[in-house]
Amino acid sequence: MSRNADELAALIRSRAGAAPVSVGLVLGSGLGQLAEEVDGTAIDYADLPGFPHAGVSGHSPRLVIGDLEGCRVAVFGGRVHYYESGRADAMRLPLEVLRALGAEALILTNAAGSMRVDIPPGELMLLSDHINFSGLNPLIGEPSDARFVPMKDAHDPQLRARLLDAAKAQGVPLTEGVYAWYSGPSFETPAEIRAIRTLGADAVGMSTVPEVILARFLGLRVAAISTITNMAAGMSDEKISHEHTKAMAPLGAAKLERILRRFLSEF
Repeated sequence: MSRNADELAALIRSRAGAAPVSVGLVLGSGLGQLAEEVDGTAIDYADLPGFPHAGVSGHSPRLVIGDLEGCRVAVFGGRVHYYESGRADAMRLPLEVLRALGAEALILTNAAGSMRVDIPPGELMLLSDHINFSGLNPLIGEPSDARFVPMKDAHDPQLRARLLDAAKAQGVPLTEGVYAWYSGPSFETPAEIRAIRTLGADAVGMSTVPEVILARFLGLRVAAISTITNMAAGMSDEKISHEHTKAMAPLGAAKLERILRRFLSEF
């Protein structure tokens, strides 16, 4: 844990209270409404020295600490992506701070394109595993042997089971699948999508995988859910754009909120 993370955690506790956080949530494009539901304290990233500036429209760069369904949470209203800075480890400090605040688990969300006709736009996919299609890694340059992080069950089986139970209890379909990380910011070509499908991916997006790797490096248990906003390139005639992603994300966001609320109430 870096000294900066400990100092930031102390700053956050001075504003949001000393009670330890149980769960961290990172919200993807168009999914920021959940942060508004937290009973607690919101801190702009700009007030946290060293925090990255999340510059993608559809993200709200604030950290919200408080209670949601009786669980003490830290909600990151925005993330920084590799394509914004050229740094795969851009979310390292925020996740170090989360660990310093006492969290044991991290739930990641994102907007993604589907490569399966049975998971159309508006539906959700629970990540069972991922493919680092970009080949980038946030631990490049880490000097300690801790960089050799085992990635078997990186998407924690117990957390996944609890999210599936929460979805079932809420009557929300939640299919498991494999997510592929593409660096962005341009969308994938149809040929790239065919290649990723051949490798075994079910959905594709521009985030999440670096955070999973960092979370495991830091000792956090992690699970992730994609909100499907479009079919991947070549899978349909729809025009893919970031504006389309933001417009479609709310279709799955309401379902996702129901799952997360149930999950947190029983955490």
